[in-house]
Amino acid sequence: MTSPAAACATSNLSVAYHSEPVLRSVDLAVPQGVVMGVVGPNGAGKSTLIKAMLGLVTPLTGSSTFFGQPLAAVRQRVGYMPQSTSVDWDFPTTVLDVVTMGTYGTLGWIRRPGRRERDRARAALDKTGILELASRQIGELSGGQRQRVFLARTLVQAPDLYVMDEPFQGVDARSQQAIVRVLHDLRAQGKTVVIVHHDLATVREYCDHVTLLNRRVVASGPVDEVFTAANIRTAYEVTDGDAGFLEFAS
Repeated sequence: MTSPAAACATSNLSVAYHSEPVLRSVDLAVPQGVVMGVVGPNGAGKSTLIKAMLGLVTPLTGSSTFFGQPLAAVRQRVGYMPQSTSVDWDFPTTVLDVVTMGTYGTLGWIRRPGRRERDRARAALDKTGILELASRQIGELSGGQRQRVFLARTLVQAPDLYVMDEPFQGVDARSQQAIVRVLHDLRAQGKTVVIVHHDLATVREYCDHVTLLNRRVVASGPVDEVFTAANIRTAYEVTDGDAGFLEFAS
């Protein structure tokens, strides 16, 4: 029986900014139906990796595929949730309008969002637990609420692969748990989630697969197999004097 194609994969992917190497020959395959956390120290290239895969950054070498095909062939199967800092939160629009923007990809250039699209947006807001904020101006939201709006906008696209850059950045405990519930629900539906993550303490709770990255892939696979003290030590360049740093490993 043939195994399904990876939800996303890279081959020999290298990226540099102003001649400074950021990623070196990254080979990575994310199986379908998992929550994959991409973790590593600051400057490890985590966000650059997903941006290069999605064509938002031009790589020096290598290529990426999604479900065994180029991104252009399966673009509607891939949803991207960027960091919330990339948005002008002072722009005068409502939460419902922002989430409804997620339906634009299926509407084409001519059609405008109608009742059906707004109903889908409300359903996505309900899943993230903020339906009551639908008419709120986005500038009035807290950090956690903003992240849930971003997540709802991605959900309304109904992709098969969700790629999220720091979805837990700047969120409160309530929003954090709401986001985790959505991620695990997506996995239960057979969807695939890739998150850039920074908190080693929650990797085991949030993810079932993990990629340890520091400009190159140190290890990638099921959490129980690769989230080890040795791999964390290598990825984070931990010295013997920092043994407490490894308490989250198996």
